[in-house]
Amino acid sequence: MGLCIAFAGIGAFTSQGIAQSDSPFKMRGIIDDFTPDLDGNGRYQVSGEWTLELLGNSGRGNFSFGVNMVRAENPNTSAHTHYVVLKDATVTEIAGGFRLSGPAVLTGNNGNLAGFSGSTVNVDITGGNTITYTNIALTFEGGAVGHFGALPLHGVVSPR
Repeated sequence: MGLCIAFAGIGAFTSQGIAQSDSPFKMRGIIDDFTPDLDGNGRYQVSGEWTLELLGNSGRGNFSFGVNMVRAENPNTSAHTHYVVLKDATVTEIAGGFRLSGPAVLTGNNGNLAGFSGSTVNVDITGGNTITYTNIALTFEGGAVGHFGALPLHGVVSPR
């Protein structure tokens, strides 16, 4: 049984949109990428595990990502963490997959809300004709761009 078959529970993408089953569909994976140098002190390596759940036929979903950020050139400075959480976000079809989008709860290193909490986050899940869902791209908008950058952070969908 291939990975494509294992992910078939979400249904197919059609010209009418995403055909989903009535039951929740879950996936998980990792993101491991680099931000641009936003402050002249070097890039951050951004890594962590994520989970995503599509909520049946509702066109809605949830996403969470535990982020570890360390300076790529000097990992002993400025290491910190964040949580990125989308609840009841909108699911739409995109080329090769789907997007989960909405305002995110973003925490700072101390677990309290970050100043850029409420920024829109787009989660793109895409794949190919052999494996339906293989890649994730996480893009920040609004105030979070000043911390994470405007370029997508890339990762992988883990096999089930």
